[in-house]
Amino acid sequence: MSNPLHHPRLSIAEPPPGPPAPLPAAPVLGIPLALTDYDRTLDWIDAAVRARSRSYVCVAATHTVVACAEDAELRQAVLGADFTVPDGQPLVWALRLLGHPLSARVYGPDLMDAACARAARTGQRFYLYGGRSHGALQELARALRLRHPGLKVVGGHVPPFRPLTAHEEERVAADIARTRADVVWVGIGVPKQEKWMARMRPRLAAPVLIGVGAAFDFHAGLVPQAPARLQRAGLEWAFRLAQEPRRLWRRYLRYNPRFVAGFVRQYARHRLPRRG
Repeated sequence: MSNPLHHPRLSIAEPPPGPPAPLPAAPVLGIPLALTDYDRTLDWIDAAVRARSRSYVCVAATHTVVACAEDAELRQAVLGADFTVPDGQPLVWALRLLGHPLSARVYGPDLMDAACARAARTGQRFYLYGGRSHGALQELARALRLRHPGLKVVGGHVPPFRPLTAHEEERVAADIARTRADVVWVGIGVPKQEKWMARMRPRLAAPVLIGVGAAFDFHAGLVPQAPARLQRAGLEWAFRLAQEPRRLWRRYLRYNPRFVAGFVRQYARHRLPRRG
């Protein structure tokens, strides 16, 4: 006789996974930067996708950190992110000087590439928001699929350079929902991408948004990346300036000296002996 209390087909439903735990962070010029690496960042993204939590991630160079002091909306957007990774090599040096043994930066283009490699295995669905033109966005999607066979790029949108109307924002949100994307990669540059993620986050169904700036141009082959030795030396900015002087000279002339001066003040305060 079978046991009437035994029901092999019945099981207690497991609760849905909760959102991933926050990553440790330390401030540089008032902006908390995640003490993380590529694997831990990708694991966090995977956990957020599984939990279907509504998250967004910023990728910051020194320009972003300094600009937050001058642009209140940008600062609010960055501080509202689940975390911000140190994309620029000078930020890694700053964190090390403050006593945080960070092994390397989390460079936006490399993070995107590593995420694509993992997604080609796991089946995560990606949406691309940004690009210089529809042709550039199509080339980016093609390049990513060729590099990572099996990658699911399920949609994309190239926004106009002007602010979106309310109707246009609704159409973008509907298109992202239609594709059932897990991650939206946002490549419209600082500060637009951070502000867009903060504003649109409550309206988008995709669990994770990540702003990666110039990664779209790099992976589409529109702009060359700095050689690895210049990246390690913290001179990527000089290489990019040589490639696009008209677009970038004001940014680097304005923000690089301000970062150095601001961090010198922060480091001096850090080194002051504590009084008992």
